Amino acid sequence: MGEKYLPFTCSGVGCGFRMINVQLHLTSLLSYIERYDYAGYDPYDALNSPFLKLLGHKSKWIRIAVTQALRRFPVNIRPILGVRREHNPKAIGLFLWDYAKLYKVEKKTEYWAKVEYLLSLLDKLKGKGYSGNCWGYNSDWQSRTFYVPKFTPTIVNSSFIGHALLDTYKYTGMSNALDMAVPIRDFILNDLNRMKDGTTFCFSYTPLDHYAVHNANLLGASLLIRLAYLTGDDTLRHPALSALAYSMKHQREDGSWYYSEKKCSHWIDSFHTGFNLEAIRYFLQLNEGTEYGKAYRQGVKYYADNFFLNDGTPKYYHDRVYPIDIHAPAQAISFFSAEGPRYRELTDRILNWTLKHMFDSTGYFYFRKCRYFTNRVPYMRWGQAWMFHALTEYLLYNLEVMTSAEFNAVAES
Repeated sequence: MGEKYLPFTCSGVGCGFRMINVQLHLTSLLSYIERYDYAGYDPYDALNSPFLKLLGHKSKWIRIAVTQALRRFPVNIRPILGVRREHNPKAIGLFLWDYAKLYKVEKKTEYWAKVEYLLSLLDKLKGKGYSGNCWGYNSDWQSRTFYVPKFTPTIVNSSFIGHALLDTYKYTGMSNALDMAVPIRDFILNDLNRMKDGTTFCFSYTPLDHYAVHNANLLGASLLIRLAYLTGDDTLRHPALSALAYSMKHQREDGSWYYSEKKCSHWIDSFHTGFNLEAIRYFLQLNEGTEYGKAYRQGVKYYADNFFLNDGTPKYYHDRVYPIDIHAPAQAISFFSAEGPRYRELTDRILNWTLKHMFDSTGYFYFRKCRYFTNRVPYMRWGQAWMFHALTEYLLYNLEVMTSAEFNAVAES
């Protein structure tokens, strides 16, 4: 990483070195991201290749095979296969979110300009022909259970982007961010399917499926509850709380969740656990769903106790380490930063490990570390957007613990 990166420490004036170190990494990452105008490759963009799309056009299993093969290949051969760098809607939403946070921390006109630009990109990338605003992915993708054509909106993308828009409005006061966020409620309520379970229900992942996925369901519910409070639309509370109740009903005794209740999806992984908890936290911050407070705390404890080694190494699954995926530390740093002092030491360990082992000196974060090799492909959404999100969350929640004198002393050194 070169001599400009300072030692990473975590106490006393060392806190100043830590924050400067984070800001230096963030500056390098922003240089990389902006160099490509926020466009890039994605682990799941294989079907953007005209050759691979033709190969798999009649077979679900060939589509899965070529997607997984390209995702796992440690060298980026996408240009050879005709896959181009593109704007991924979720990545654009994350970039928007994080420039808005940077603007909150430091009122620079360049951050304001980036926010305006990314809002215009999001507007162009919206799904067409649906009840409200919504976003999908910029490539076809095939899961184990269903096929999703390019730009088909998902509850995950639309909800993450919705939270980004609401925080952009909160941090900048830009009314067009709020105007873009509010109609997402119509997509969630009118276009998604609902899987009923007693008096509760789970929102579908897309308008095309009936697949009950906890993180997707909770993300949609959490956006609805925020919109209910921001707009004063009390009719949004019931569906939000009903969807919340579905996933809380299926929380396991130890505080964890399966990815889905389908038998083929009974795994427990790090970053989806973090997504679940972050969504629940939105409810509790609004004094909603308070009966789940104890369950939430149990979930946070499970997350902290089961997905990280002593040196901060982030595990992918609760019961094994590899592959170490950049998504895991990114979500952990983001989530635990907002949990406050109780988890600051854990957050610092995870961040320290990630900057040491997953950052390239040219300014980007690697995709994965496997047992015997590292996949260094610089995916724009999966790696760069999420680590941008993690670093800005860390800055947002930790700058306030430093005194101006501490920060200035380190900066001048």
